[in-house]
Amino acid sequence: MPNDPVCGAILDEKTSKFKITYDGETYYFCSLTCKKRFKRHPMKFIK
Repeated sequence: MPNDPVCGAILDEKTSKFKITYDGETYYFCSLTCKKRFKRHPMKFIK
């Protein structure tokens, strides 16, 4: 199960409403707020 890269929430990729594909990887988010934060500064949240 993936973690939200912004807040660390554990998510289910099958039911998560918010996702972005960035640099060939798909990232899942718990909320629109986390998705927007990631979109503004993706390198800040990628390990």
